[in-house]
Amino acid sequence: MERFVVISGCSGGGKSTLLEELARRGHATVLEPGRRVVRAELASGGHALPWDDTASFVDRILTLARSDYEAAKSNTGWTFFDRGLIDAVSALGELNGTGISHELLAGYSYHRQVFLTPPWPEIYATDGERKHGFAEAEIEYRRLCRQYVELGHEVVLLPKTSVATRADFVERSLPDHTH
Repeated sequence: MERFVVISGCSGGGKSTLLEELARRGHATVLEPGRRVVRAELASGGHALPWDDTASFVDRILTLARSDYEAAKSNTGWTFFDRGLIDAVSALGELNGTGISHELLAGYSYHRQVFLTPPWPEIYATDGERKHGFAEAEIEYRRLCRQYVELGHEVVLLPKTSVATRADFVERSLPDHTH
């Protein structure tokens, strides 16, 4: 959908904080599927975690990302996704060594511009939900940059600046934006 905008990029690059600001400004937002799966698994004692059962984890984020997409169809105006289905399919392709599966993306389109947070070591931090290090985050970022371009998206790098300035940048970059 042309009004579905993905915010992706390097883990720990400020995606979630940017989405909080966009939501504060009245935009519809969708939280990162991976984080939600990790929280649910940790709360329930489950094992579908990236460091425990990666295949089950990726399967769950694929299911959740599809559900998020379908639920967002009723939104009006811009909807901003913290990652989303393309990132989930990318993770599955990395896990299986198959690359991006176009079949899994059929019927799920996003705005041509995708905003990526570049690696930003000054703000990167691990936590109970993000245990991988900065080097792994940079590898993931490079893979996503390449794959979004291969899928025909225009990758727009977010500036390393304040959250408000980043949100202004996103809003100005999209056609016919409204607040």
